[in-house]
Amino acid sequence: MTSENTAGQSKQVALGVTGGIAAYKTVEILRELQKNGCRVRVCMTPRACEFIQPLTFRAISGEHVVVDDYSPDNPDPIAHITFSQTVDLLIVAPATANTIAKFASGIADDFLTSTYLASTAPVVVAPAMNTTMWLHPATARNLKRLRDDGVTIIEPEEGIMACGTTGPGRLADPQLIVRAALEILENGKQTRPSDLFGERVLITAGATREEIDPVRFLSNRSSGRMGFALAEAAQSRGAEVTLVAGATTAEVPANVRVLRATTAEEMRARVLEEISNSTIFIGAAAVADYRPITRLAEKIKKSDGHFTLTLEPTPDILAEVSRTRHEGLLVIGFAAETIDVVRHAREKLKRKNLDCVVANDVTSDGAGFDVETNIITIIKPDDAAPVTLPVMSKLDAAHRILNEIKDLRATRDGALKEGQSIARA
Repeated sequence: MTSENTAGQSKQVALGVTGGIAAYKTVEILRELQKNGCRVRVCMTPRACEFIQPLTFRAISGEHVVVDDYSPDNPDPIAHITFSQTVDLLIVAPATANTIAKFASGIADDFLTSTYLASTAPVVVAPAMNTTMWLHPATARNLKRLRDDGVTIIEPEEGIMACGTTGPGRLADPQLIVRAALEILENGKQTRPSDLFGERVLITAGATREEIDPVRFLSNRSSGRMGFALAEAAQSRGAEVTLVAGATTAEVPANVRVLRATTAEEMRARVLEEISNSTIFIGAAAVADYRPITRLAEKIKKSDGHFTLTLEPTPDILAEVSRTRHEGLLVIGFAAETIDVVRHAREKLKRKNLDCVVANDVTSDGAGFDVETNIITIIKPDDAAPVTLPVMSKLDAAHRILNEIKDLRATRDGALKEGQSIARA
């Protein structure tokens, strides 16, 4: 995809670099943006120059790199104005805790922070810092302020930090940052608001495997794509996301906490460990309905001839979560059907007391397992007609599902406030 503006020219991107060890990764962001047809101009904080030299970015971008707009070699005496107001997008990566705090407070004491205040373009911020700094309440407050101001935050990944500690704080994958930037450039604005900020979303995805013997198991064709799309979409809208994933073949979304589970029992245990800290549960996994009563210790030989496999039901994770839910938890289920899709989905909705169920016919072209698209019908407990959507990418379907969940939250919160008002009266 080549990014062009309405006049058919390359999109103009400002790339801000702050003083963190991840500054070297910004080179990859620059190159990927160029590959997608963007003209990129770079500005750096003075501290960033201690990690990587401006000459590196100048050689790759072919543009003057601004550090200090008062520097004698700066060709533009009001660069913070012309630089900021002639671009289609401002990206800051890595963004240190210090720079984020300045953005949130409106401080403009260097070229980059002045550019941020003077810019009318959409802004993407990719934080990178020590885990303790990332988890500090002050950082959380500053990020909330930026989200409220319309800034897109690409949250950091978990991993080993330069200081030797392990946890969240590493700069997000440059490819993820570029994808977010290109989506904004293509649509001309931030298309996904941070309307799920404060929600803690727990999602199950993929298939479970129930062992028959050491080499065989019962399972299904789920790739995990729908659950992964939901995780990516929720994260992009400001939610804190945890994925409990079974067997999957799709690419795991970046910047999402992933817990692995093989069997239905293991997935149940993982979910129950996390559910008390969640505000939304989405059961998108294709959990095996049955498992062998006995798991054989030795491989079954074909020469043994016919044998009988006796099965028992696996735990119903979705029903248990709904039955034992804490106050405020929204529970969303999926119904993969082959006949009478809406009728069976409605029965599941009522039987398990769900807030919403997402149904699809896995036999339809463009829907079902291990494909990039889906055709879904969203059903709520009220008597409103089901919302049936046309074929679309699973990521777009995920956003439509999240829109419905957001409406459910607004309705639930409104009813709760009304009930409290009546109780006080």
